[in-house]
Amino acid sequence: MTVFIIRRLLQSFFVLVAMTVIVFVAVYAIGNPVDILIAPDATQAERTAAIARLGLDQPLYQQYISFVGNLLQGDVGRSFVFNVPAFSLVLSRLPATLELALFALSLSILIGIPLGLWAGLKPQSIAGHSIMVGSIFGFSLPNFWQGLMLILLFAVLLGWLPSGGRGEPGEFLGMQSTLFSLDGWSHLILPSVNLALFKTALIIRLTRASVLEAIQLDFVKFARAKGLREGRIVGVHILKVIMIPVITIIGLEFGTLIAFAVVTETVFAWPGIGKLIIDSIFVLDRPVIVSYLIVIVLTFITINLIVDVLYSVFDPRVRLQDLGA
Repeated sequence: MTVFIIRRLLQSFFVLVAMTVIVFVAVYAIGNPVDILIAPDATQAERTAAIARLGLDQPLYQQYISFVGNLLQGDVGRSFVFNVPAFSLVLSRLPATLELALFALSLSILIGIPLGLWAGLKPQSIAGHSIMVGSIFGFSLPNFWQGLMLILLFAVLLGWLPSGGRGEPGEFLGMQSTLFSLDGWSHLILPSVNLALFKTALIIRLTRASVLEAIQLDFVKFARAKGLREGRIVGVHILKVIMIPVITIIGLEFGTLIAFAVVTETVFAWPGIGKLIIDSIFVLDRPVIVSYLIVIVLTFITINLIVDVLYSVFDPRVRLQDLGA
């Protein structure tokens, strides 16, 4: 297991280095932020001074070397717009997005896996067909429209929940989060449901397909022939088999929840990194864009590493094949 983890860490390091090059070149080779940040009537001297202050007069490779050196010190420059360290700015918005992503992912798992199990074990029942029809709605309805309908129904017509914003944080064991206050939960429910609908539909369909495949395996048939209880067959044998692909998808989808919650955060005015990156793209705030991309890449690498380890725990053949490669 130790060799397996070390190998995965080395792979993650090379991926991170490659991504810093790609992200830097892609962001710093497009457009000129001076055209946005400096007034059109500014003199040439003022433009030259601004370019020198932002370090944009240096060759691209020198900017990259400076970028990597500063990155190792946790500094990727100051935001052109907010005039604060860009990395700190992104990290200050990250907890809000993590709360939203964790809550949405929990909803998807708690709802998606049981419904997928039911639809897979009873595929011809009315409930099985109803679950699959419901999952199609989760896939097909646009995310922004679902959000607007949730606001219209639960905030405007019924008045049960707030339509947007982040609630007041509570405190637990010295940690502050909206997860620890009722006001925070009331603000969190609608955007989380909106974000979870697509993922829930995905987990339902994946779980159902895995169950249908698993119940045809010989050891499951043998367990039934031995007269084991259905609950034990499902809980011990089938669930263990289907969790391998489900964990993989859940891990990857958690990364996408963090990285691509832009629409939900915009619709519900949720102050996370999704809304920040949209505002930064409009004004070409490069340090913030780069910081955001680096954080997202680190997030995906970390999640993939965790998924790989979990994958090897559920199926030891994975790490044995990796060692033999």
